[in-house]
Amino acid sequence: MNKTAPGSDSPRSNVAEFSVSEISFAIKRTIEDTFERVRIRGEVSGYRGPHSSGHAYFTLKDEKARIDAVIWRGAFSKLAFLPEEGLEVIATGKLTTYPGSSKYQIVIDNIEPAGAGALMALLEERRKKLAAEGLFAEERKQLLPYLPRVIGVVTSPTGAVIRDIMHRINDRYPLRVVVWPVRVQGETCGAEVANAIRGFNALDGSQGIPRPDVLIVARGGGSLEDLWGFNEEAVVRAAAESMIPLISAVGHETDWTLIDHAADVRAPTPTGAAEIAVPVKAELEASIAQLGARLQAGIGRLADRKRESLRAAARGLPAPDGLLAMPRQSFDALERRLAQGLGTNVTAKRNALQLASGRLSPSRLSALLDRDTRALERFDRDLPRALQLVADRKREALNLRASRLTVSGIERQHRQGADRLQGLDARLGRTIELRISDARNRLDQRERLLRTLSYEAVLDRGFALVRDENDRPVKRAGEVKKGARLTIEFAGRERVGVIAANGTGTARPKPAARPKKPPHQGDLF
Repeated sequence: MNKTAPGSDSPRSNVAEFSVSEISFAIKRTIEDTFERVRIRGEVSGYRGPHSSGHAYFTLKDEKARIDAVIWRGAFSKLAFLPEEGLEVIATGKLTTYPGSSKYQIVIDNIEPAGAGALMALLEERRKKLAAEGLFAEERKQLLPYLPRVIGVVTSPTGAVIRDIMHRINDRYPLRVVVWPVRVQGETCGAEVANAIRGFNALDGSQGIPRPDVLIVARGGGSLEDLWGFNEEAVVRAAAESMIPLISAVGHETDWTLIDHAADVRAPTPTGAAEIAVPVKAELEASIAQLGARLQAGIGRLADRKRESLRAAARGLPAPDGLLAMPRQSFDALERRLAQGLGTNVTAKRNALQLASGRLSPSRLSALLDRDTRALERFDRDLPRALQLVADRKREALNLRASRLTVSGIERQHRQGADRLQGLDARLGRTIELRISDARNRLDQRERLLRTLSYEAVLDRGFALVRDENDRPVKRAGEVKKGARLTIEFAGRERVGVIAANGTGTARPKPAARPKKPPHQGDLF
């Protein structure tokens, strides 16, 4: 019978009272003590790979129920098989609870596929995935060296495989063999084989261990589970990335693993791998001896042919006088052509000089004189003003700086600068006067030259210029037609118009007015 305590509205109860933590941990201890280690078969669901902490969280389920699963980081790194989404597995571990969310779960320390069928399905799925990445492509495969100096072998150091490989190599062609010992079965097999392949590729010979010219990854026969380490993704990627040519010799001839697809060459057995890696020394020696004999015979035949060719060439060579006959004849011909060529060259130069002198007309010189005169006038007009402007700017800048400097040394420099400026100003004026004088002298020279070359100077000496009605000069009497209107120009540009009586007769004078236009425009009758 429940009773109510004084001052309280809740009834009393004989049921024991527990905290949430006490109940949660009591359930945890009960489940762990009751089940201990269990094996659970189910399908992996919600797997996204390991967490950033290294732990993996997912769910195992069947058609009726599901259970949370966790793999701690330490156990995850030791797993022979990694969980994959949708894969049916058998998980071994311990049941426990997580009080923080009131859930029970299995802590897995080992996981394996549920049967050989699952292994084959997983193998096929992995093969398709890696093939899609191009790891099995033929264009990635390398050629094996014909005669390697060092062979690297990745296998167990205590099995029969290494003895078979060493025995066959010593029989065929003894050379140095470097063995990288690994486990060829078990949980750590795949990681050790991948590390061995990458380790051989990382060698550079600086640590006393030579870098192999070819690698052999070998193991004896076994079941699918025994060979599973050579199907791991890490091993396949290491084989595909190897810069050293790699021979895969895993299992018997009927056994195929994923490393066989990624290797450059697959051997049916470890012994076959040794036979592929090295040739037979005796066969090489016999081949070299045969090639040496052929080489000696070939050299002898070549020497005979060269000797005969040399003798034939010696018989075909002409006498020394015959060799020099053609050059002598060519020299004589060139000597005869030299004088003619010099005369032709002088004539061409004379013609070019006459052509150039014809271009120096009075009108051309007059145009150059006018251009230089205008340029000189413009320079004479603008230069003093520009110089005065520059001098004013310099003087203002100097005065501004002088106003900022009050010490006596700076004032002395200012006076010196002012004196120097006055001297430069005086020199500049003299320089301008000299340049103007030189320009005027050149202008006077060109003007005198223009007058000398002008036809007016010829008229001043008593000659006259006859022009036709088109104001063109008449050079010969035969060019005058009867009745043609002519203009005769005398010195001082005085002109007289006449009409020709006949082609060569006298002309009737006709007074003409003084021209108001330039001489080259003619007169009107």
